[in-house]
Amino acid sequence: MATIREVSRLAGVSPSTVSRVINGTANVDEEKRERVLKAIGQTRYQPNELARALYKKSSKIIGLIVPNIENPFFSELAKVIEEAAFCYGFRLLLCNSNNDTEKEQININMLNQMKADGVILITNSGQTEKMIAGCNLPVVIVDRHIPNTGEIAFIESDNYNGGRLATQCLIDCGCRKIVCMRGPQKFTSGFLRYKGYQDICRENDIEERFIDCEYSFESGKKAATKMLEMYPDAEGLFAANDMVALSAYKVFRNHGIQVPKNIQIVGFDDIGFSTLFSPEITTIRQPVQEMGCRAVDIIYQYSNGQAFEKESIFEVQLMERETTHKPNNK
Repeated sequence: MATIREVSRLAGVSPSTVSRVINGTANVDEEKRERVLKAIGQTRYQPNELARALYKKSSKIIGLIVPNIENPFFSELAKVIEEAAFCYGFRLLLCNSNNDTEKEQININMLNQMKADGVILITNSGQTEKMIAGCNLPVVIVDRHIPNTGEIAFIESDNYNGGRLATQCLIDCGCRKIVCMRGPQKFTSGFLRYKGYQDICRENDIEERFIDCEYSFESGKKAATKMLEMYPDAEGLFAANDMVALSAYKVFRNHGIQVPKNIQIVGFDDIGFSTLFSPEITTIRQPVQEMGCRAVDIIYQYSNGQAFEKESIFEVQLMERETTHKPNNK
């Protein structure tokens, strides 16, 4: 592999001049610059990226830490973030914490040592403040609102309004006995979606019914089975997310319960599976494209000393499909 000294000898300039051309740290005479670039092409010289990162205090890397890459919402968000990062000249380092706080901390420490340009963090940990405390990088928290933990910004969708829209949709479809499979109440996503459900039930004089559930397919299956025992007369289900909605449909079908004839379902997220599945899932759409791009924009703006939005709450949208139906369509 060619060295910087070989490039300098071939170009007839000093190694420091080659370094300045590569890093753009100072103006170089155009004729010398052309000789250096030609020599780099002839020798196929490749700069030491780690050394450049240590010198420039920037590796052009953005770290993305997700709690569970198997969740389609997080994998779809990761795809958007990678594409947006690439457009800005960043590379993405994806870290799957698997809901392990210690693993999250190790990943943050690693990104810190690598001189990453920023961290996009999606976490289920209750120790976020402690994890970020020793981090010298800008941290953007996505899909959770965890204030005063040292983050530079947070991004989420309007989970409260999403809960209201989902519940109102079921009421408009003729449901009065509506069960909420609520997500973890320690997360703002689960808490606010449930709060939206509660408020719509109260405004329509509807009895509140709920079952606690995680954001996973297996948890959804267990919750759906429990729901049939606790609320056998249920007419509508507001699921914690689309994966839970899909698992609930499977349980209902196995018990001979038809959707939407016997029970109607609304999910949350609008993952790709929601339209590939049959029947297609009525759901609340989170604007994944906009949320992912905003996270990358913030890190780019921060690294360039530009102003940026510290709080971003995106509007959600009801996507009416085949797991619900209006009374006039019966």
